[in-house]
Amino acid sequence: MSTVNRPQSSGHLRLPATLAFAAINLPLAALGLSVGVQLPPYFASQLGVSLAVVGGAFGIVRLLDIWLDPIIGLGMDRTRTRFGRYRVWLVAGAPLLIVAVYMLYNAPKGATQVYLIIWLLAMYLGQSIMGLSHSAWAAVLAKTYEQRSRIFGVLTAVGVIGSLTSLAIPILLGQVGNTALNPIQAVGWFVIAMIPIALLVTLVPTPETINRDDGEHFKLSDYAKLFSRGNVIRVLAADLLVTLGPGWMAALYMFFFTNSRGFTQTGASLLLMVYIVAGFVGAPLTAALANRISKHRALILTTALFSIGLVLLLFLPKGNFVYFVPVMAIEGALAAGFGVMTRAITADIGDELRLEGGREQIGLLYALTAATSKLAGAFSIFLTFNVLALTGYDAKVGAQNTPQQILGLELAYIVGPIVFVMLAGACFIGYKLDAERHAEIRRQLDARDGHTEVAYDEAAVLEGLTGEPGGHSAIDRK
Repeated sequence: MSTVNRPQSSGHLRLPATLAFAAINLPLAALGLSVGVQLPPYFASQLGVSLAVVGGAFGIVRLLDIWLDPIIGLGMDRTRTRFGRYRVWLVAGAPLLIVAVYMLYNAPKGATQVYLIIWLLAMYLGQSIMGLSHSAWAAVLAKTYEQRSRIFGVLTAVGVIGSLTSLAIPILLGQVGNTALNPIQAVGWFVIAMIPIALLVTLVPTPETINRDDGEHFKLSDYAKLFSRGNVIRVLAADLLVTLGPGWMAALYMFFFTNSRGFTQTGASLLLMVYIVAGFVGAPLTAALANRISKHRALILTTALFSIGLVLLLFLPKGNFVYFVPVMAIEGALAAGFGVMTRAITADIGDELRLEGGREQIGLLYALTAATSKLAGAFSIFLTFNVLALTGYDAKVGAQNTPQQILGLELAYIVGPIVFVMLAGACFIGYKLDAERHAEIRRQLDARDGHTEVAYDEAAVLEGLTGEPGGHSAIDRK
C-alpha cells in the first residue's frame, strides 16, 4: 500500500479547472434568480394565483425546508464512498430538481396552494442537496485563506452568468416576436437542459479528497452546540441578514422599477441585467479585496457602500437609464461580494472547528448557512407580499395604484434592506480569524492529515487545479 504524498499548495488555483468545477453554478444560479424574481409575479399575474396564496406557499415551504438542511449536511459529512463524499450527493440531487422545475414552470392556471407547496418543497430540496454538496466540495478543494476567496469568487461569477441568462431569455424571446412559448416557461426549460450538461462538466475533471475524521461522527444532537460558538453565530447572523436585504428587494424588484421608477417591464429587466452583469466583475474584485484587507473587513466595507447606493435610487430621475445604469452596476458589483465573503468565511470556520473537534463539519456548516438564507427568503417574500396585500396594492397587469400605495412599496424596497445589510457587516466587528490565524490552523490540520488512513490523493486535486504534477486520481491507502 502506498503512502499519500501531500505537496505544499502554491496558493493558486488554475482558472480553467476552477471554471469547470463551477459549471453547475450556472443552472443553479439561473433557477435561484428566476424563483426569487420571475416565478412569484408569474404565478400572481399570469396564472391568476392571489398574492396571499403565493406569499403563503413560499413562506410555508421555506420554513419546512429549513429543517431538512441540517440532516442533509450531516449525511454529507458522514458519507464515505469510493466516488467521494460530496460528489455522490451532487449527482443525487439532480433528478429531483429537474422534475420539480418541470412541474413548477408548467403549473396550471389557478394552481392551488397545495400544488405550489408540494413542488416548491421538492425544488428547494433538490436545490439544497446540489448547492450544499457543491459548496462543501469547494471548501475541501481550496485549502488556504486566499484560495477560499478566489474559488468562491469564481463560483459567484459563473453564477452571475446563469442569473443573467434567466433574465435574457424572456427579453430575447420578446425581441424575436415569439408567441409560441411562454418566456418564463422557457427559463424553466433552459434550467432543465443545463443541469445534466453542467453536472458532467463539473464532475469529470475534478477529483475529491476526503478529510480525516478523528473520534466519533458528528451527531444530530451536537447540532445545537455549534450555536455556542461565537464565530458560527457571527457568520450565520451575517448570512441571514445579507441574504434578507437583497432577497427582500428581489421580491419587489419588478413592482418597484415599473410602478415607482417609471420603467417598462423590458427596461426593468435590462437594469436588472446590468445589476447582475456587474457581479461578474464584482465577485472576483471582492475576493481580491478580501485577500488584501481580510474577508470580514471587505464585507463590512461592501455592505456600507451598498446601502449608500440604495438610497440614491430614490433621487434619480424616473425612467432615465443614463442615471440608473451606473448606480445599478455599482450596486450589483457590491452585492455579488456578499455571498463570496460569507461562504469563504464559513469554510475558514469549518477548518477551525475540525482542528478543535477532529470531525468534518463543513457540510453541516453550509447547511446552517443555507438554512439562514432560506429563512431570509421565507420572510422576504412572505412579509413583503402580505404587506402589499394589506395596503391594497394591486399586482395585476395594468392595475392603477395610489400614491400612498406606491410610497409603501418604495419604503419596503429601500429601508428594510439597508438595515439588514448594515447589521450583517456589523456582525464581524472584532472578528479574529484572519489570514495569519487561518494559516496556523491549516498548518496543524495538514500535519495531522498526513496520517489519514483512507483519502483521495490530494496531489491529484492540486494537479487538477494548479496544473502541477505530483499525484494520482485513485484512492491511496496507507
